[in-house]
Amino acid sequence: MNSSFFLILLLFFFTFSPGCQLKPEVDNVSSNEKTGVSLDTTPPTPAFDTLPIDRRAEYIMGKFDPATHPGFVPLDESYTDRPGMQLRSDTYHYFLMMAEHAALDTIKLVIRSATRNFDQQKSIWERKWEGKTLLEDRLDARQISDPAERARAILRYSSMPGTSRHHWGTDVDLNAFTNKYFEEGEGKRIYDWLLSHASTYGFCQPYTSKDNGRTGYEEEKWHWSFTPVSAVLTQVAKTTLANTDIQGFLGADQAGTIGVIENYVLGIDQSCHEPH
Repeated sequence: MNSSFFLILLLFFFTFSPGCQLKPEVDNVSSNEKTGVSLDTTPPTPAFDTLPIDRRAEYIMGKFDPATHPGFVPLDESYTDRPGMQLRSDTYHYFLMMAEHAALDTIKLVIRSATRNFDQQKSIWERKWEGKTLLEDRLDARQISDPAERARAILRYSSMPGTSRHHWGTDVDLNAFTNKYFEEGEGKRIYDWLLSHASTYGFCQPYTSKDNGRTGYEEEKWHWSFTPVSAVLTQVAKTTLANTDIQGFLGADQAGTIGVIENYVLGIDQSCHEPH
């Protein structure tokens, strides 16, 4: 049995088979009146396993509409900063439990970004590539003449379309988009709470400090991932995607030059490689 086939079976059995989901250990389970989600039951499972094998890469690369995809659900606006966001039902289920616990500790978790498909990520990427959106240091990417270096500059905080964890419906950005916010005051309270409690609900921080040798994106204290699913999808991406698959947008021809799969898709904190 080759490794790719084994990982597909693993993905099916542990993540998408009824009654066989990997579950975080959670206390204080209750219900949420605003969303109607019962937090003491196993959430419905998306129909990923029904896709032909040759279409599963489409899921990994975000080439679908989460608003119509089985197993994705709309988010209640009381937990977001704008309407219209989607997540996988299992990810949202455990986020609600985490947010409820946080509220008891006077911490308000606000989802600033959730699922983004390929087209949405393409829009973000190409606005930066063409200088319509400035980079984090107020730099116009067009000032970087070398295309590989331009791509690396954008990749400090933004993924190439087809390579974002936000495609999967397992990842959320919380409360703010700057590390500085989480280093003092209320932001530090939120981040310290997440460091202490997020893993209880299955969430990890993929992009931690790079001091430990991690490659890829810069640290993102706002980005949290539901590992019971995303850890498996990371392994599927590792065995399914190639740099040559990353195409269809400006600058895509640099994916192989910079090794976007090995250095960015797989450049995550060790805590996110294994389900909690």
